[in-house]
Amino acid sequence: MTAKEIFELRKKGLKEEAYNEARQLYGTDKSPYASAAMFWTAVDIFRSRAKEGRADEAEKILLALERLYPNISDKEGWASEAMAKCRITLEKEKRRHNRVEEGHVNILMGTWGEELASAYLREKGFVILERDWHSGHRDIDIVAQKEDQIVFVEVKTRCNKDYGSPIASVNYKKQKNLCYAINHYLKYRHIENPWRFDVIAVVGTPGQEYEIEHIEGFRLDYRR
Repeated sequence: MTAKEIFELRKKGLKEEAYNEARQLYGTDKSPYASAAMFWTAVDIFRSRAKEGRADEAEKILLALERLYPNISDKEGWASEAMAKCRITLEKEKRRHNRVEEGHVNILMGTWGEELASAYLREKGFVILERDWHSGHRDIDIVAQKEDQIVFVEVKTRCNKDYGSPIASVNYKKQKNLCYAINHYLKYRHIENPWRFDVIAVVGTPGQEYEIEHIEGFRLDYRR
C-alpha cells in the first residue's frame, strides 16, 4: 500500500489499519512520504493508547516519534506541535496513573491496618460489631463493644513515621465528620449504652514488622 492510500485510510478513521499498513511500508521504504505516513499514523495511535490509559505503550510510541521526526518535512510546524502535545499528554497520563496506583496502595494499606486493628481488639476482649460503617460519605472504621461500653475506632495506617504519628491526621475536619457519623450510628441503632472514641495507629507494611498504638478515649472536639 502506498503512503497516499494510507492517508486515505486515516481520513476514513481507520487508524489501526492505517498504522499497521504504515509500519509495513516503512519497513521497506524510508522515503519522506513513507516516513510522514508512519509519523502521523503513529501520532493517532499514541493518542488512542494514552486515552485508553495504556501509558507504557504510549511512551514507546512517543520514543518512535522522536526518532521519526527528523526525517519528515515540517515547514508548517504541525509535526513539532503534535510532538509537543504528545509529550504533554504522556506526562498528564503518567501523573493520573500514579494517582490511581497510589490510591490502590492506600486502599490495600488501609484494609491491612483495619484487619490488624480488629485482631488486636479481639485479643483485648472487644467484640467487633461493625466494620467500615457508612453514614453518607462519612464512615466509622470499627464499632466494637467491651462489657456495656460501645467503642468507635478510627484506624490510621502508615508505612512509617516520616511525617509524624498517624494519629495527628485525626484533625479538626476528620473529628467533625466522625462526630456526625457516631451520632447517626447511635440514633440508627437506638443505642443508649455509654460510649467512647479510640484511635489505633498501625505503622509498618504487610509482610514486615509493624507496631500498633492504641489511644483510648481520644477527645473529640465536636462530641455532642
